[in-house]
This record gives sequence, structure tokens and C-alpha cells, in this order.
Amino acid sequence: MTHFDALEIRSRDQRNADQGSALAALIEHAVTHAPGMAAHLGAVGRVSSLEQLATLPVLRKSDLGAAQKASPPFGGFAAGRSHHAFQSPGPIYEPGGTGDDWYRMGRFAHAAGLGADDLVQNCFSYHFTPAGMMFESGAKAVGARVFPAGTGQTELQAQAAAHLGVTAYAGTPDYLKVILDKAQELGLSLGIKRAVVGGGALFPSLRAEYADRGIACLQCYATADLGNIAYESAAMEGMIVDEGVIVEIVRPGTGDPVAEGEVGEVVVTSLNRDYPLIRFATGDLSAVLTGESPCGRTNMRIKGWMGRADQTAKIKGMFVRPEQVAALVERHPEIARARVTATRQGEQDAMLVQVESDGVNADAVSDSVRAVLKLGGQVEVVAKGTLPNDGKVIDDQRSYD
Repeated sequence: MTHFDALEIRSRDQRNADQGSALAALIEHAVTHAPGMAAHLGAVGRVSSLEQLATLPVLRKSDLGAAQKASPPFGGFAAGRSHHAFQSPGPIYEPGGTGDDWYRMGRFAHAAGLGADDLVQNCFSYHFTPAGMMFESGAKAVGARVFPAGTGQTELQAQAAAHLGVTAYAGTPDYLKVILDKAQELGLSLGIKRAVVGGGALFPSLRAEYADRGIACLQCYATADLGNIAYESAAMEGMIVDEGVIVEIVRPGTGDPVAEGEVGEVVVTSLNRDYPLIRFATGDLSAVLTGESPCGRTNMRIKGWMGRADQTAKIKGMFVRPEQVAALVERHPEIARARVTATRQGEQDAMLVQVESDGVNADAVSDSVRAVLKLGGQVEVVAKGTLPNDGKVIDDQRSYD
């Protein structure tokens, strides 16, 4: 299979060197042209290699939202001209561009087999959020035509797909089934053979149903802030990180990278000079998948979306946050990992703090728990490697039914 470009098949050393140079230039550009990013980076400022990236502060949506309120619309984080302004829940505002596959969706469209012979029914919204524009830019990058259908009006969607001879679908994973079922109800024959989906979970049973109908369905992982982050190829073994971003997996509540294969929060640096978000925390959990994809693309792979990193819980009337658990670990070098579990005992909240260590003093940890979490709880010292590798540092097991 041909690849989108030579960047996809670079050696690891070449990619690291190229991205290290691009990162240094990006930061220089951001510090000069994006005052919000310059203020966020502060004195730490510049780095010259990928290895130094983890020394920079993490940028969170809350930081971006606060900056946008102080300096609308983009908080001083945009560093180039934008053609559109979008709004996501929060509200958070994002700039958008129209040229040169600005959202980097072409790589995904190509991996899914879309090309000049395809007419794509784009059922992502074109309003408020950039999803519709994102997928349109990807179709354009591979020469496909687009029917900008947007959302809703299912009967009209099915009729248009039949009358226009639509060959591919773009949208959320489950809405394609709604259109297919409506077409069957109306006695319409559809020619959809490929689907590119995002914005929701693609369950294996749903993918299998599409395959039974002769539709190859692949998914990507993208956000309104960053564009495409990672995507599936026909190999369907994890998601391949896009060449226009640098992805780190960090311990929730911190900016510290975790070991390869360990679940953590996805932090992304976008090499987009118009909107250079550096170490932007997505709030999503994932893990690095070792090795390279059988499809021949050589970039790092992730396991896909594995939950949310924001595990804040209210226990005994007090909020406990991931960054507090991280601060607890930092107090004791002997601790490898920690996990707070909230349960109910009788009619009261109970908190268990488990720490992985080969020799930490439990009483000292208890004192730190009270100082950092502002709560008392049971402390249990467990052997290293005991806690589940699921990215959770706060596990709320209370039933709210």
C-alpha cells in the first residue's frame, strides 16, 4: 500500500531529529508571536530537543479558558491568521484554517482508502465546532468530493446518499447505522463502502456490523483544539500518531512521562505554527503500544481512548484531585505510584490510599495524606507492580444509583 508521504515511513532517529528541530523552531515562533503561550512558558522558555520537552509546563483547558476570558478570543495563543473561529463547550474558542490540510486529516483519509473516486457524505456538524471542516479538509487532501450533509434529517440523509451515489461516510460511529437502517426502511440501495469516524466510541460489534454490510470502518482520535492526533490504518492495531504532533503519555495530574505501555494522560504538542499548543493536556487516557504497525507506518502508536484523566472526586465533603495524589507521591521518594479509592461504609464515605513501595513508613504516609489531601484515610503499602495499570489515581467506587 502506498503511503500519504515519506514522513510516515521515517526511521525513529530521523523522526526524532526532524521533530526536535521543528519543536525548537515552533517554540521560538510561539514565544515571538503568541503572547499567551510566551507567558505560559515563562522563564523555562525554550528547548532544543524532544528529550527536553517534558521540562516545559503542561497547558490545560482551564488555563486556556482563563486566558481567553482575559484576552478574547484565543487568549494570545494563536500565532497566525485564522479563517474561522469556533466554539466548543466550556466555552472554549478555537481558530481554524482552510489551506494545506490545516487539521491534518488527509493522512487518516488516505489510510482509510479514500481517494478521487469517492463522494464523502460528511455528517459532522459545520456549526460552532470545527468537526465538519476538519473532515472536509481531509477529503480535499486526497482529492475526494464532499456532500456537506451535517447532522440530523435522517430520511433526507438516506435519500441523498442513494441519489448522489455516495461511496463514503464521515461522522460519528453510530449515526451511520441510523442512516443505513433508514435507507433499508425506505427501500433505498446505498453504495457506501468506506467510513471514517470519530467523536465517539467505535464498539467492536458496530464495526463488525458495518463489515457485514460491506463497509470498511476506521476511526481517528482528534480534538477541536489540536486537529488529528492519531488514526487507524487497515492493519487496525492501535492508532498511529500523526506526523504533525508530538504525543506524550504522562501521569495524571502531572507533566511527568510514564513508562512505555503504562496508562496515563495524553499530552500533545501541535506543530501547527498558526496555533502552536505546546504540551496541551487532552484530559484523555491512553498508553503507548509497543512496536510498529504492520501497515509499514513507523510512528509511535497508542491504544486509543481509554477513559478520562480528570478523576476528581468529592470525599467526606472535600475535593480530591489527581494533582494532589501526585504531590503525595513527590513527598516520598520511596513511593512508585499511589491510588486513592473512595467507597461507602455504612452511610459514610471511606478513603483507602494505596502506595506502591518496597519500604516506606505507613505512619509517615498517613501524615502526608492528611497534609496534602486534607482528609484522613486508611493507608495500605503494597508491592511495586501491584496497582492496576489503568491510569487511575482516584477510583470512585461509590454507587450513585
